[in-house]
Amino acid sequence: MKSARRIPALALLAAIVYVFQTGAQETQRTARPSDPDEQQTGGTMRPVIRGAHAAVSSMKPEATRAAENILRAGGNAFDAAVAGQAVLALVDPASNGIGSDAEILIYDAKTKQPYSINAEAPAPKLATIEWYNKNNGGKIPTNDGLLSGSIPGTVDAWYILLDRWGTMSFEKVLEQAIDIAENGFPLPANLARSLASSKLAKYPTSKKVYQSKRYTEGELFKNPDLARTLRKLVETERQNTSKGRHAALKAARDRFYKGDIAQTMAKFSEENGGLFRYEDFANYTAKVETPVSTDYRGYRVYKNMSNTQGPAELILLNMLEGYDLRAMGHNSAEYIHTTAEALKLAFADREKFLGDMDFIKIPFEGLLSKQYAAERRKLIDPNNASLELRPGNPEKFMKGSQAALFQDPTINLDGNASHDGDTSYLAVIDSNRNMIGFMPSLHSGWGTGVVMADLGFIFNCRGDYYSLVPGEANALAPGKRPRSTLATTLIMKDGQPYGLMGSPGADDQLMRTVQTLLNMVDFGMNVQQAIEAPRWSTRSFPASPFPHTMYPGDLGVESRIGEKVQQALIAKGHKLRVNGPWSMSEMAVIVIDPKTGVLHAGADPRNDAYAWAW
Repeated sequence: MKSARRIPALALLAAIVYVFQTGAQETQRTARPSDPDEQQTGGTMRPVIRGAHAAVSSMKPEATRAAENILRAGGNAFDAAVAGQAVLALVDPASNGIGSDAEILIYDAKTKQPYSINAEAPAPKLATIEWYNKNNGGKIPTNDGLLSGSIPGTVDAWYILLDRWGTMSFEKVLEQAIDIAENGFPLPANLARSLASSKLAKYPTSKKVYQSKRYTEGELFKNPDLARTLRKLVETERQNTSKGRHAALKAARDRFYKGDIAQTMAKFSEENGGLFRYEDFANYTAKVETPVSTDYRGYRVYKNMSNTQGPAELILLNMLEGYDLRAMGHNSAEYIHTTAEALKLAFADREKFLGDMDFIKIPFEGLLSKQYAAERRKLIDPNNASLELRPGNPEKFMKGSQAALFQDPTINLDGNASHDGDTSYLAVIDSNRNMIGFMPSLHSGWGTGVVMADLGFIFNCRGDYYSLVPGEANALAPGKRPRSTLATTLIMKDGQPYGLMGSPGADDQLMRTVQTLLNMVDFGMNVQQAIEAPRWSTRSFPASPFPHTMYPGDLGVESRIGEKVQQALIAKGHKLRVNGPWSMSEMAVIVIDPKTGVLHAGADPRNDAYAWAW
């Protein structure tokens, strides 16, 4: 990138340093000693970033900067989101990339409507339950190798965003990503360590890109192979400019899924034991859908609808609406117990009813009804932690029964399936109040671990989320999308856009977003206080990755939740894990003050997330 274009970026970084220095000073002034069992909501590790024009919050400062640069150059939120995620793919490569899948929520200020983009990928035509039973011992490899892989969805998501809502070209929005790929960026310590991953070391193409040397903190890391892949999209767009913007964007997109890039991916897959073939890429398309929503205390909360765990948050909120959470006390034993028990019920419904709506009909009428929530709420024992998976019967609250379409999920107590995962996130709100929450993911650290040929990127490993039990909602089938954990959140208030929030982290995502939302709505915290408050999580439901292990009664808390509360939770029968004080990351949030229109942006100090507004 030419030096003239670096000036805004450098100015931004200088401003960020100043803001965080003064924010730290403000925290020192306002923080006060407190009882270990008392939740402190005064000072914060980072300040709320406020602005009247636009705001960005993402998992990495470079991505936040890239999105801001596009907004300042005249682009809208959708242009900025593509540019930001393209950079995020380079600077957060263990968690997301060009090979990611994605779930996206947007609010279109022109039509005043929310939309969902489902950029998950269907299973290859060769992928069947029978194939895995016959050729792989009835197992899906977890987080490693092409047999756990899934087709990239982000490039098609880029195309949809630019073509339907954006204003800029691929050439413009990919400019910063190509610059970083060619000229490098300084490595943070955690990424420098991660580049030594033994998973990457197993695959020659991955070693070439990521392990040509042993990297240390602060060294520049470059990915010229990925730069060449991105330049192919720009090159094709230029060649088709005379046909109009739509045709040029489509041609660039098609080169990835139908041209030489697709052919290279297919050839490499076949030569290295993968099930992907050219037709799988050529037939791929992301989908624009209508999100599902519910009302929680006057806030309309939206989630992606198909083959994602997102609707489980709405089921959970409906149950929690029946409690006076504020009266319980924030992060009291009663509060944590109640919210965790409600989440277990919502996730039991996740297991039984949620999946790819091209293959199943999710009973949303019943699942999202307040009457169903009232019935489910009765199952929560205020004194005892549940140890069972208890899906409900939402068909009782529908006009027609659908019970025969669903079977109870298999419960596996064996194995050591992880509830964790690696994902990234970017939120943008522009001056017109277009909103977009973009959640791209490799699912686990470094995805499949396999760089595809000489293209410079790794496939996500979402394929290990399928069930191999025929008849289950998430059972593997050719052309079927796996039920992912990606679950960004969009919120409206009184018919107006209110905000965005998202949390990377597999099964934990909904727990973090719902706790952050409750902190704001029920406990009156600002965005940064809500993000930084101590968190809990549970694994008392089947893990998304194969073999879907459930850990009955499990409950984890950050150690900032005091000893008295911990002991009270143990007394209720929870199998308590006490984690580090700032260990349950990550969050990014932007909200619009309904009274003033001012944007309030926050980012999690538990990781490298950065927020900016102006």
